[in-house]
Amino acid sequence: MNKINLQGIGMTSQRTRSRLVERLSEEGIQNQDVLNVIASTPRHVFVDEAISHRAYEDTALPIGLGQTISQPFIVARMTELLLQFPTINKVLEIGTGSGYQTAVLAQMFDEIYSIERIQALQQKAKRLLRQLGLTNVKYHYGDGFAGWPTDEKFDGIIVTAAPDVVPQALLEQLADGGVLIIPVGGQHDVQTLQMIQRQGDDFEYHSLEKVRFVPLVAGTL
Repeated sequence: MNKINLQGIGMTSQRTRSRLVERLSEEGIQNQDVLNVIASTPRHVFVDEAISHRAYEDTALPIGLGQTISQPFIVARMTELLLQFPTINKVLEIGTGSGYQTAVLAQMFDEIYSIERIQALQQKAKRLLRQLGLTNVKYHYGDGFAGWPTDEKFDGIIVTAAPDVVPQALLEQLADGGVLIIPVGGQHDVQTLQMIQRQGDDFEYHSLEKVRFVPLVAGTL
């Protein structure tokens, strides 16, 4: 796990960030460690300067190329779900995007592996995360449907875009006892956040709540 280095990063007012954390707490985020990390993570640097004044609103925002930075509530919610399982240390993220969810994960877990299919987004996120001093992240430019390219097993997997069905490769890359957090439903269907736990060769599915994500798309750009 790393801590963010804020040297050289202009921060918004403490009051602005505190209001966001208060809102997340009121909406049901209970894990204090998650709230503390959200409070200290400079979300404004993950969006274009033209909309940085909206960075601490609890809403998704565009980051270009048809992608968005996730709503802070859903970032906190998915992270909180993983933290229910104290044995999780090694986490795979499908969809680096802006790098905001990656930054939160890197402050909560020992090893983060992150896949992004849009090279321009990945390069920007990688530069930013290194600038913030988050060195426990490994990156891969590739198709998230295929999972990590080598034979790795992960204690936790978070998917930040919604496929129509759960990719088989991600189920196979879950370690025994591992947990997959994924929105399922694609672009036009109602999407449901699912938590899938692996026990040996069996998978236990839990449907949690309705969500709205960009679709998980195959291939690379």
